[in-house]
Amino acid sequence: MRVELPPEPVYFVNRDDERERALRAVTEWRSRSRPLVLALSGPGGLGKTELAGLIARTLLDRYPFTDGVLSVDLDDFRADGVLDPGDVLSQLLHSLDVTPDHVQAQYAARCRQFWNRTSDAKLVLLLDNARYASEVAPLLPASGGSVVIVTSHGPLHDLEAGAAVDLALPPLEEGAAMELLELIVRDHRLAADPQAARAVVRLCDGLPAALHVAGRWVRTHRLRPLTRILADLQAELNEKGVSGVEHIWDTACADLSRTAALLYRLLPHHPGETFTLHSATALSGLGPEACQDALEELDRAGLLDLRLLSLTVAGQMRLPGPQRGHALRWSRREAADGEVSEAQARLLRWLVRQAQLADRFAAGRRLIVVDLFDPVPGVPDVPLEDPEGAVDDESRAERAERAARWLDEERHVLFACSRLAHGRGMDAEVVALSESVWTHALDHPHQSEVIEVFRRAVDSAVRHGGNAAWLVRTRCQLARPLWESGELSEAEVQLDSAMSALELLGDSERDRKLAASAVEFRGMLKGACGEWSAALADFAGSRDMHREIPNPYGVLLQTYRMGEASAKVGDLETAHRLLSEAHTGFVEKKRERLVGRSAFALAGVLHRLGRTDEARALYLQSLGRADRRRSGFDLARVHDALAELDTADGHLVEAEEHRTAAQILRRRNGLV
Repeated sequence: MRVELPPEPVYFVNRDDERERALRAVTEWRSRSRPLVLALSGPGGLGKTELAGLIARTLLDRYPFTDGVLSVDLDDFRADGVLDPGDVLSQLLHSLDVTPDHVQAQYAARCRQFWNRTSDAKLVLLLDNARYASEVAPLLPASGGSVVIVTSHGPLHDLEAGAAVDLALPPLEEGAAMELLELIVRDHRLAADPQAARAVVRLCDGLPAALHVAGRWVRTHRLRPLTRILADLQAELNEKGVSGVEHIWDTACADLSRTAALLYRLLPHHPGETFTLHSATALSGLGPEACQDALEELDRAGLLDLRLLSLTVAGQMRLPGPQRGHALRWSRREAADGEVSEAQARLLRWLVRQAQLADRFAAGRRLIVVDLFDPVPGVPDVPLEDPEGAVDDESRAERAERAARWLDEERHVLFACSRLAHGRGMDAEVVALSESVWTHALDHPHQSEVIEVFRRAVDSAVRHGGNAAWLVRTRCQLARPLWESGELSEAEVQLDSAMSALELLGDSERDRKLAASAVEFRGMLKGACGEWSAALADFAGSRDMHREIPNPYGVLLQTYRMGEASAKVGDLETAHRLLSEAHTGFVEKKRERLVGRSAFALAGVLHRLGRTDEARALYLQSLGRADRRRSGFDLARVHDALAELDTADGHLVEAEEHRTAAQILRRRNGLV
């Protein structure tokens, strides 16, 4: 019996699910006239060939494949990227004991000869490195008793429907990647410095080929600490790539169309680690349809994995770290002068507009100091819908929630855009992004990246120098996360500067709202310092300023602030009156976040007044609103409040459940 397989890999982990699916498919296969096809796909370096060999050996051990295993690397039969299936058939016929002088000369006759030889065969055929289904079809044995294992860098979508079991390989998860590295290295330094070991694993981004490169570095440099190896390994991967895989990606790039090649050159310059169909369209300037075609071509070429599209609202995709490095090297060699700079500027303008729209849809119309950016020609906006156009409250809430989720999912891209725009001197874009990040920050406080976004916005406002509204707005925005992080002195410096800049404002409605907002921020800082009586005076002053404009929403917001401050100074009846008025107003105006937060504040007052049933109902309302916004901060504090209520009522089991939920939320959201 012929077995054309290399020795098993020394180190191999995970992929148990794919192996189990393959075995189950073979067990359940019932066709008499055509073989079962197992299609293993994924970018180069994921271990497809090794897995295909392991599956073939397992099949040989468990099932009566009496004619053995034949194996062909289709790349060995390519000339200038073109495969001659006739040459492959000659090789297969030779493996089936047909002598060269008996192989049919004509291609059609050779196909019939192969089918005749395999009509009753029970064999496993491994076809490595297929590019198209049309390459595979003429090589299929004419027997339902055979199994064909095909590996390809991209999915073979043009295989006949139902003709193949799709076994698309994802990158290794961190635990499996660490297991593989430990098998390759077996070095005490991994256990001694687990943080550095995890950094090495993350650098490889789940790619087994990259992990083998990392393992060689660790084995070669026995005296160096992992932290030093990490820096050298990163430089190696950035400069040279992953040995054994780099040429695969180079070959794939060489065969790309002009538009797909352009997109691949630009993708590593996209801010953040992820991109979407819409942002790729903005980056490339190709237009929606051409960009769709280019992304699909990259997917077929094994240079992109489109399976991630359905997992998020934004439809995020990414290039794994080693492959992103290859795309960056390719871009440096192939990109035209100014190509990257022009693409990034176009993308930044587009992303700022999307963030502004999502911010407005999620939080409602509010004071902003940078007007909505114009549409980018040829690039449609993200399909988020304006809640103001909804026909009912449920649709309105769903639209607002979807916009808030977009901001949450795209936050790292927006953070990266802020860095890029600041570095390019695009001050209006930096300030506009900070206003959109503000909405996300209100639901997700205590994030260092948020503080950096606001610091850059202040720097851009100062650098620009000609817009007093920017100076006031950005310093107020920065002050809040500073005092929430306990940096009260620096927050005070920022607010003092904001108050000084008020003198530069004009008398427009926007400037008057901005001045009233600055007074509100000053009161909030006083509250953070425990000076609640002084805070109450500032909130009352701010409310008066809003009444003079007039700005009914500002009046309502300051009523809420005054209610919170009254509760802090112990005036519960006044707090109840003010918070009830504010809560009713927020419900009427459909201000989702403030409905939930005013319900929470009012519930706290009712609890202190002994009206626990009313308090519980409002806490549950606040919990639902926070859950809809996915605000870990609000969810945790509502669970804490419910735990306190349950403890007072003697419901100790329920109280402990709420405390546990709060602890989990704080850990998950970095709030501990």
